[in-house]
Amino acid sequence: MTTPEFRLREVALSAYGPSVVSAIGHGAVLPMLALRARELGADLGTAAFVVALLGIGQLLASLPAGALVARIGERWALVGAGLLDAVALVGAGFSGSVLWLSVAVLCSGMMWTVFLLARQQFMIEVVPDYYRARALSMLGGSHRVGLFIGPLLGALAVHQWGIRGVFWLAAVTAVIAAGIALVMPDPGAESRHEQAASGHLSVWSVMKEHRRVLVVLGSVVVVISASRAVRTTLLPLWAEHVHLTPAETSLVFGIAAALDMVLFYPAGWLMDHRGRQFVAVPVVLAVAVGTLLLPLAGGIVGVTVVALLMAFGNGLGAGIVMTLGADASPRLGRAQFLGAWRFAGDVGVTGGPVGLAALLALAPLTVACLVTGAIGLLGTAWVGYWTGRVDRLRRTG
Repeated sequence: MTTPEFRLREVALSAYGPSVVSAIGHGAVLPMLALRARELGADLGTAAFVVALLGIGQLLASLPAGALVARIGERWALVGAGLLDAVALVGAGFSGSVLWLSVAVLCSGMMWTVFLLARQQFMIEVVPDYYRARALSMLGGSHRVGLFIGPLLGALAVHQWGIRGVFWLAAVTAVIAAGIALVMPDPGAESRHEQAASGHLSVWSVMKEHRRVLVVLGSVVVVISASRAVRTTLLPLWAEHVHLTPAETSLVFGIAAALDMVLFYPAGWLMDHRGRQFVAVPVVLAVAVGTLLLPLAGGIVGVTVVALLMAFGNGLGAGIVMTLGADASPRLGRAQFLGAWRFAGDVGVTGGPVGLAALLALAPLTVACLVTGAIGLLGTAWVGYWTGRVDRLRRTG
């Protein structure tokens, strides 16, 4: 039951301000990355790879980010990541070749992982257990808000300065986010001093000690993250398959994003009051059922209905990965553990589209939808079983 000692509004600026501001910059850049690569002479495949480098950078930095945050703390990790991200974004804007753009995008992805992990660590330190899911769901929601606002401001920047303008905009937001982080409290200082006194734990030692949790619940995170990634990959392909125009596809995604964005607080409330299973299962189930229904969607109305179904599940799952990680994380070695946790999520984000691409190389799109949906139903059962066990342990422990 909520007690009066904690007031989220007292830490709201430092908790959510950096995330919203930084996400605005990334939201502005994401739609323009492939176009910037094409502007520099990249073919379609190379342009797609440049976009993928953002996720590859996140994957590469997950484990080192945990070690870094454990040593320097959330505040300085946020400040450093924000400033270095700004440098990378300026470099992307000034890049005169696809190679240098690729390097800048990879670096930006790495800094984004440090930023996100430090945000999660900060929230775990300042928010009591009974409010954890709501706080982390709102953190996920703040990220969604930024990604929603970013393309709108990005359009203005492109109109004023061309495609390079979105990189200037994102660099400015990264610096502002770092400035907000600079004045925020440092709640993990006591834990870091305790770890320093006993010797800093390595990422590998923390992973070894908690390997069973990371393997079992980490596989749940992989399934959830892969489902989300498949959703954003498969829907545009089907929209093109049924001959929706780019404008119609954008409209479908905008409508779905609006639903996704408004569900984050109810999601957190459900997790805190009913359990993690109540929101973990809908994420995977909604994608599985929606994917199975896609072959029946022959026009914009059908595609929109499926997109809304998937968005409903995804919106309810706002913050679920971070919440499960917070539940499972130890007090000592928490940042290192969360780095490994993020790695599992990044494996899902990267592996989902790769697996789908391999399937599409072997089968038509309709068959790929049915196979992906069937695999998703199996994943739903796996996620439901293990998150149910997590809920039972929380109630009894």
